[in-house]
Amino acid sequence: MNNIKKMYSEILTDAFPSTMTISFGEQKLIYQKKTWKIKKDVTGAVEERGLRYGENPDQPAALYELVNGNLILGECQFIEPGNGLVSAITEADLIQFGKHPGKINLTDVDAALNILKFLMDRPAVAIMKHNNPSGVAAANKISDAFTKAFMADRLAAMGGAVVFNQPVDKTTAEFFSQHYFEVIAAPDYEAGTIEILASRKNLRILQIKRIDQLAKYADYSFVDFKSLIDGGIIVQQSQINQIRSVNDFVPANARNRGIDYRIQREPNAKELNDMLFGWKIILGVTSNSVVYVKDGVTIGIGTGEQDRVGVAKIAASKAKEKFADGQCYKMYGIPLYQLELEIKAGKRSSAEREPIFQAVKAVNGGLKGAAMISDGFFPFRDGVDVGIQEGVTAICQPGGSLKDYEVIEACNAANPPVTMVFTGQRAFKH
Repeated sequence: MNNIKKMYSEILTDAFPSTMTISFGEQKLIYQKKTWKIKKDVTGAVEERGLRYGENPDQPAALYELVNGNLILGECQFIEPGNGLVSAITEADLIQFGKHPGKINLTDVDAALNILKFLMDRPAVAIMKHNNPSGVAAANKISDAFTKAFMADRLAAMGGAVVFNQPVDKTTAEFFSQHYFEVIAAPDYEAGTIEILASRKNLRILQIKRIDQLAKYADYSFVDFKSLIDGGIIVQQSQINQIRSVNDFVPANARNRGIDYRIQREPNAKELNDMLFGWKIILGVTSNSVVYVKDGVTIGIGTGEQDRVGVAKIAASKAKEKFADGQCYKMYGIPLYQLELEIKAGKRSSAEREPIFQAVKAVNGGLKGAAMISDGFFPFRDGVDVGIQEGVTAICQPGGSLKDYEVIEACNAANPPVTMVFTGQRAFKH
């Protein structure tokens, strides 16, 4: 056990070369390994090191930045050098090292940017854990966006990577510093904020200046590699989101045995905005996934499940659990599990639990009036029935199932009727 604890604080030596070249036929892409100067010990000796380690502390890893080459495949031109985000971080951008950054820290930031690139029209924050969002929110002020994203899943956010699409202000920094996070990344930090954030000594504070240009990355494609156990590689072009505005949605429709089926109720403006927001989020969530959204905030995120009805149930259950914990935190300043422990130990009255669950029941954990977003079609109506029973009023999904007509019937038969749109695009992310 002591050796494992020691491994978490060490920086592994890697044997990866300083440069890497990838050839696509006659086209070559040249990458430079990223290293930063760090203090080696208390004597102040400095050495140059790369990533701390990979996904686990016994896995050497390296970060490379594209520095030369231009790739064109068919009609697709890929990202050119000079557009680095995470891979272009310099020593000056590592405002505070905290613990030396590892692979997970930087890939979580990258995953957040992959979501925020669609949300650049207003202040937005994504909090990431294990390459998936625990909470994403947009608001009129960056401080409000952060608070909402944090309260969407306060427990999962602990130790996460928090990425802002606008500069961090003092209000945000003061609230942020009261909680434990591993990484904060933003395009800039207002005067006085770094001093507040630096009170968390192990916090990694990153500045990524090109975040203010993030919207253009929504139109960029990159080469996505998957290494196989046998040493082989699968390569694909990254997906380009086709749903950029509510006008890109199509009212759910299907044809079966000569009969046309169409969703009866048109979505209102709030539902359209929540479905669009949720679609932009689910593009960055591990498939099979279902996300519930209300008022520009994620309230329940189900990730990586094997069946769609199962993930719909899990996301709904999480929404209620997180809502209850959030209510407890607002009322008593402690997690719900701590309240339960103190009630069990006789330190608190069980009556203190009642207003929490009354609040949950009143809005069904926020699910009443929410939008339900799915990254793949519903193969049967059971998945949408979960959402309908929980009180959602709008559903967004790719469409294309043989049972689309049954799903439409389920929405039309709901009381009140539930609206549904198709995207015509699947959003799997493996």
